[in-house]
Amino acid sequence: MSRYENGQKVLIAGGGIVGLCCAYHLTKLGYKVTVVDRDSGYDGASYGNAGAIAAAEVLPFAGPGLLLKVPRWLFDPVGPLSIRWTHLHHLLPWLYLFLRSGTRIRSEAGARALASLLVSAIDDHQHILQQAGLTDLLQSKGALYVYRSKRGQEAEESGWNLRNRLGVRFTKLDRAALQEYEPDLGPLANGGYYVESFAHYSDPRALVVGLLEMVERMGVRLIADTVKELDQVGTRVTRVRTNKGAIFETDNLIIAAGAWSSALSKRLGEPFPLESERGYNTTISNPGVDISNYVAFVEDHFVMSPLSVGLRIGGAVELAGLKPPPNYDRCRALVKLGQRYVPNLKIENGRQWMGHRPSTPDSLPVISRSVFVKNAFYAFGHGHLGLTLSATTGRILADLVSGGSHGLDLTPFRIDRFTEVN
Repeated sequence: MSRYENGQKVLIAGGGIVGLCCAYHLTKLGYKVTVVDRDSGYDGASYGNAGAIAAAEVLPFAGPGLLLKVPRWLFDPVGPLSIRWTHLHHLLPWLYLFLRSGTRIRSEAGARALASLLVSAIDDHQHILQQAGLTDLLQSKGALYVYRSKRGQEAEESGWNLRNRLGVRFTKLDRAALQEYEPDLGPLANGGYYVESFAHYSDPRALVVGLLEMVERMGVRLIADTVKELDQVGTRVTRVRTNKGAIFETDNLIIAAGAWSSALSKRLGEPFPLESERGYNTTISNPGVDISNYVAFVEDHFVMSPLSVGLRIGGAVELAGLKPPPNYDRCRALVKLGQRYVPNLKIENGRQWMGHRPSTPDSLPVISRSVFVKNAFYAFGHGHLGLTLSATTGRILADLVSGGSHGLDLTPFRIDRFTEVN
């Protein structure tokens, strides 16, 4: 019996990969955990993503020189950053904070903060995989970062120097060395890096299903519903009401509802600037080429990930909110880009997908106690690092709830870090 087994209840609002990892770690400590998620299939952002454990991705999206790039991106309807103009008036406060986060001082501070989480990401995943019997899903092969021009590679040298200072291990490659790793890369692949601090899943869907089955065996209750109301007595949440009318009493609340989390944090008096970073990909079951490594095409902002179900091609960012329908032109554009780098790629019969990733202005997740509510905690806003940081976040949240020692400075990830921005 766990020394924490005292009958305390935890309700987790959100059953994506982050919520499931929180459920695992809290159940291991003896808590009685209920997970409420809007999707009966728990088809969150990690269900259809590229499967990366991107421990090398320490650089926030907002960085030096961003102001010069954004206008050009915004007028390209299938570029690396796209905005639905009907959503712009809702987006302006977030965009202000996003651009403000791009100074050299702020972005380097953000990189240090991300590095403090990412350093244990692969080990944290391996721990959960061993418990779930899913170790065969993870491939620790590293990754390739590819550039089509020397100018593009040189322009990002400062970023690679920062990665090096933060402990990311990599090797610079010329075109010939790139082709030794991936012979099907065409002449557009000019040079790049092999990055050791990387792993990827052969099937993200199998991972999510496997974690669901594991936490159910551990006794976690999984409820297909949506959290609607949070009842408080003084400075504590005591009950959670769902959209279907169910009522759950709880001793602790964790909000891990992905892109929908800010609506819940606002009900606790802690609004947070969160946007849906809509990610697109296409999975080609018979691509006609043999891509064996996870490959990031840096200048064109997309990736190729070899999965057991096919070659997945995805990337770019669309800021359009939660309600508008997908723009699958973005999928088609990414596949055509892929064919430019891999000329023999067959692009027929691809399966298209779009998912909502919760994006913060500074690219840092919210991993935090509530400021005002003593028994509420937050675990959201991981952006494209949701799968990567899920196991680490689950471990940290369990320590926060139980009073254990996680050994990290969580100040950069506080829920209230933007409340006094001038």
